[in-house]
Amino acid sequence: MPTRQATSTKVAAAVTPVTDTPAGVDLENYVPAYLTWIANKLSRGASQHYLANFDVGIEIWRCLVLLAVEKEVSAQQISRVIGLDKGAVSRCFKEMQSRGLITLGLDANDGRLRMARLTPKGRRLHDQIKGVALVREEALLSVLTPEERQTLVVLLRRLHENLPEVEVATERYLQEHGPAAKKRSRPAAAIQDSA
Repeated sequence: MPTRQATSTKVAAAVTPVTDTPAGVDLENYVPAYLTWIANKLSRGASQHYLANFDVGIEIWRCLVLLAVEKEVSAQQISRVIGLDKGAVSRCFKEMQSRGLITLGLDANDGRLRMARLTPKGRRLHDQIKGVALVREEALLSVLTPEERQTLVVLLRRLHENLPEVEVATERYLQEHGPAAKKRSRPAAAIQDSA
């Protein structure tokens, strides 16, 4: 029969967490994970449908959306608004031009900038895909009330506008806690010992 001390030691060992392994991110409450999962799955699904039915990938669709709103747009503007790499936008422009979806010309105010403009064919393609995109949005939001939808848009807009602060906070953290900061904070004796 085990002694009381042996039993209490076993219980303590069973409930004492291992402290040398850092805890992982709480994915149930980690907002960037949900944003990433939703965006990735929406993009993948949209891309499959758009490619199969319209021979258009998600990046071209994103360019079409912005071009349909603006009279003409540069690759830099699309990159800034959508967050696509400028090289990816340039490749999209090249493909869209070869398919007759856009025309490219120089900006009247800045002769170095190439501006894209939708052709009638590009506008028709945009309008066809737009119906599918709006049905997908409606299905996604169908679990929310009209008030919740409005709140979601307001919150997403605020988060989007706050993205520059995320980069500032990241830089600040890395300066204080990143690998370079750890090297700087090593005691002088440890540096001399390693020499």
